[in-house]
Amino acid sequence: MLLLLRSAIARRSLAGSLCLSTTLAACAAQAASFTMYRDANCGCCLAWADHIEGSDGHEVKAIDHPDMASVKAENGVPGDLQSCHTAIVEGYVIEGHVPVADVERLLVERPAGVKGLAVAGMPMGSPGMEHGNHRQAFQVIAFGPEGRSVWASYPASH
Repeated sequence: MLLLLRSAIARRSLAGSLCLSTTLAACAAQAASFTMYRDANCGCCLAWADHIEGSDGHEVKAIDHPDMASVKAENGVPGDLQSCHTAIVEGYVIEGHVPVADVERLLVERPAGVKGLAVAGMPMGSPGMEHGNHRQAFQVIAFGPEGRSVWASYPASH
């Protein structure tokens, strides 16, 4: 009987540990520090940073950079996925107006072969590019050495 009780306690402890580690991993993603490189003349970048900081205690350090093309090249951002700002968080590259929920999912899932996420251009209605209830359709693209895939899609709204 005592052996059965010990076994049940051990299983509960293991399950509790697994649950706690999953929770801690989610919390780690929820309190990330971002370094965002931007052109000093671009205001939407700061609006995107506000979007990121408004969720779960993230911090964004904005760095005005005179040569954004070099920042993008150094971080491997494909030319057709480029936008106005480039952020680095926990080793990942976040290019452009990527919604915070997609970044948080990346930080929790950490998929193999993904270097970062990008929203190409500056679609109206994406985070930092808000315009009332109007939104252009856009996609978040995961990119890396193994290629690209659609991470998330956002439909247009009027």
